[in-house]
Amino acid sequence: MAARCERSVPEAAMAAERPRSLFALSAAAVSRSMAALERDVWALPGHLLRGLLPLLTVFRLERAEDAARRAGLSTQPIWRKLWDDVMKTRPPNAESITCWRKKFLETFFSNVLHGVLDVSSDWRLNDRHFSPLLHSSPHVSQLTLCNMLQGAVELTAEHNHKVLENLAGSLRILKFQHLLSCDQSIRRSLVLLLHRLVHHGSVSQVSMCSWPVPDTVLLVLILTMSAGFWRSGNALACHSSPCGLCREEGKAQSQQSAQEGAERGCDAQREGSTTKEVDDAPMSSVLSGPRSPPLRNTACEETSSEVSCGHTSTQGGSSHCSSSEQLSCHPIPRKTRRRLKPAVGRKRRCLRRSRGYYADPEDLYDFVFTVARENNSGLLDKTRTTEGENTENQTSSSPGSPYTGHAGCKKRGGPAGILSLKAAHRFRSVSTLELFSIPLTGETCRTLSNLLSSWVSLENLVLSYNGLNANISCILSGLRALARHPECRFRVLRVSDMFSHMPCTELVRCILSALPQLHTLSVSFDLKNQLEGSGPEANPSCGKAEIPECTPNLKKLSFHDVNLAEHQKEVLLLLQDPGLQEITFSFCRLFESSTAEFLSEIISTVKRNSSLKSLKLPGNRLGNHRLVALADIFSEDSSSSLCQLDVSSNCIKPDGLLEFTRKLEGHMQQRGGQVPFAELRLFQNWLEQDADTAQEALRRLRAVCSVVSDAWDSSQAFADYISVM
Repeated sequence: MAARCERSVPEAAMAAERPRSLFALSAAAVSRSMAALERDVWALPGHLLRGLLPLLTVFRLERAEDAARRAGLSTQPIWRKLWDDVMKTRPPNAESITCWRKKFLETFFSNVLHGVLDVSSDWRLNDRHFSPLLHSSPHVSQLTLCNMLQGAVELTAEHNHKVLENLAGSLRILKFQHLLSCDQSIRRSLVLLLHRLVHHGSVSQVSMCSWPVPDTVLLVLILTMSAGFWRSGNALACHSSPCGLCREEGKAQSQQSAQEGAERGCDAQREGSTTKEVDDAPMSSVLSGPRSPPLRNTACEETSSEVSCGHTSTQGGSSHCSSSEQLSCHPIPRKTRRRLKPAVGRKRRCLRRSRGYYADPEDLYDFVFTVARENNSGLLDKTRTTEGENTENQTSSSPGSPYTGHAGCKKRGGPAGILSLKAAHRFRSVSTLELFSIPLTGETCRTLSNLLSSWVSLENLVLSYNGLNANISCILSGLRALARHPECRFRVLRVSDMFSHMPCTELVRCILSALPQLHTLSVSFDLKNQLEGSGPEANPSCGKAEIPECTPNLKKLSFHDVNLAEHQKEVLLLLQDPGLQEITFSFCRLFESSTAEFLSEIISTVKRNSSLKSLKLPGNRLGNHRLVALADIFSEDSSSSLCQLDVSSNCIKPDGLLEFTRKLEGHMQQRGGQVPFAELRLFQNWLEQDADTAQEALRRLRAVCSVVSDAWDSSQAFADYISVM
C-alpha cells in the first residue's frame, strides 16, 4: 500500500499542472525513487532542489533540511502549505510563528497521539519509512495530555520506548487539560511518564487547567512528582524492573556512601570514636545530601506514614526511625523488611495504609496522602529547620498570623514530615507550575504548601481561579518557608480568582512581606463577587503590615480588576518605588472617586521616578482631559525614563488624542527630542467617531513613538454588550 502511495505522488502533486514540463516529470520520477537516490538528490544545485522539495513526503522533507540550508533554500513555505493542507485550521498567533517545520511536526505528533489525525489521509504523510510518533517526537517541546490520559498510556507502552526517550530530551512544557478520574493502571503509566520526563528529563513547566472536579489522588500525584518527590521502587516496578537511570544512579551513590562510610570508620577508629558514631555517619549523609538514595527501608517508610497519621510528638517521631534509617543505604529483601517491622516499636495507627505497603507495593495512595499531613516546615533541612524554628513558631502558628485561621496550615506532628518525605526520593523538579480553573480544597492546599516549602527549583507559580479564599494564607506559608532557603529561585507569582477573602492591598502587603525576593507579582480578582467588608481585622498581622517603601527585587507589579478607588495612598506609594520597572493598574477604577489633585500627584510621582519604564492604565476611564494631562510626564523638568504608556479602553476620543499629541510634541521640542518615550498603546478607544482627526493624531504620533492601536468600533461593541445582557 505504501508503495502504491509513493507511486501516486506525482499524479497527486502535479494533477493541477497543465501542461506538465519535462522538469516536473523528472522530479516526480526522482521523488518515487528517493530511497535509492537520496544522497545524490541532496547534492543537486539549488535551483533543481527547489523544484523537488514540494514533491517529497514528510519523512524525506524533514531529512532534506540540511541540504536545503546548504543550498540557500528555505523549507518554511512548504511546511506552511503542509499545515494548511493537513491541519486545515489557522493556528493562533500565526504571525508570531518562526518555524513552521517545528509547528507542524509538534501538532502532528499530538494529533496522532490522540487519534485525531489519520496518516493515510495525505500521501505526504504515508511513507513506509516514516514512524509518525518516533520521527516527530524530537520536535515536540510542548505536549498536552487530556481526558483519561490515553496519551500517557500510549507513550509508556513498550513499543514507544524510543519515543519517550526523544521526549525526555525535547519536551519543556507538559500540560494536563480536562482530566477525568482514572484507574490505578493508568496512574501507573502517568507515574512512569512523569518520572522519565520530569525527574530524568527536560520538562521545566507543568500546567493543569479546566478540571472542575479534580481527582484528589491524581492531582496530588502530579503535584508531588512535579516537585521532585517519589518512591521510585514503588509504581515504577510495574514494567518488570525499576527505572534504569535510578538503578545506575543508585549504584554510584551506594559506592560513594560505602566509600564515605569506610573513610569515616577509619577516621573514627583513629580518633577512638565509638561504634555508634561510625554507624550514624551514613545516615547523616543521607539526611543532609541533596537527594535520598534510590533504595530505602520500607519499615522506615511505614513508620513515617504512621507517625504522620497519628500526629505524634516531636521527640517520639525521630528516635525510632533513625535506627532503621541506618540500613537505608543498602537494599533489603522484602522478607527482611517484614522482620524489621516489630523493631520499629510503633503501633499500627493507620491499619489500611500499613497493609497497603505489603498487600500492594505499587499502591499510589500511600505517599500521596502522607504529604498533605506533614508539618509545613518539615520539608526543610535540619539546619534550616533549626535556624527558622523560632521564627516559624512566631509567624506560622501564632493566633494572629496571616498563615493560620481558615487555611488550617498548622503544626502537625513535628518531624513526621521530615521522615515521610525523606523516605521518598528527591529527584529533579520543574521551575514553573500553573494551575488554571482547578478548585483546591484545604487539604490540597496544605499538600501544595508542604511541597512549596522546599521546592527550591521553582521560579514561577500561577494560581488562577482555584477558589482559594483563606487558603491563600496556607500557600503563602509554604512560599515563606521557601524564601528562607539559601538556594531559593522563586521570582514570579500570579494570583487571580473570583474574589479575595481580604482586601487586595492587604494581600499584596502580605505577599511582599513574605517574599522579599519576588521579581514579578500579579493579582486579579473579579469585582462582581469580591467580598465587601473584609478588613484587616480578619488577618491582624497583615493589617498591621505596610507595603514596603522599597522592594529592590520587585520589578513588575500588576493589578487587574481590583477596586483601588479608595487606595490612593497605596497607589502613589507603589509608583514611587525606585525598584519597580513596570506597573499595571488594569480596570482598577483609579479615578472613580478621586479629585484632580490625585491625577496631579500621579504625574508628579512618575516624573520623579527614573526607574519606571512601563506604566499601563487600561480601563480606568481616563477620558480626554486626563490623557492630555499625562503628557506632562515628559515635560522639561521630568526625570522620568518611561518608555511605554498603555491607555487602552479609556474612552479616548480623536480630539483628545490630537491635543495629547500636540502637547507631547511641545515637550519633545523643549527637550531637544531627547525623550525616552517609545510606545503608546491605544486599543479599544473611541477613535472611529472622527476618522479624519484620528488619522491626523495617529500620523503625528507615529513621528514621535510607536503606536499600537486597532480598528475598534465602539458602537458595535456596545451593541454586542447589550445583546448578551
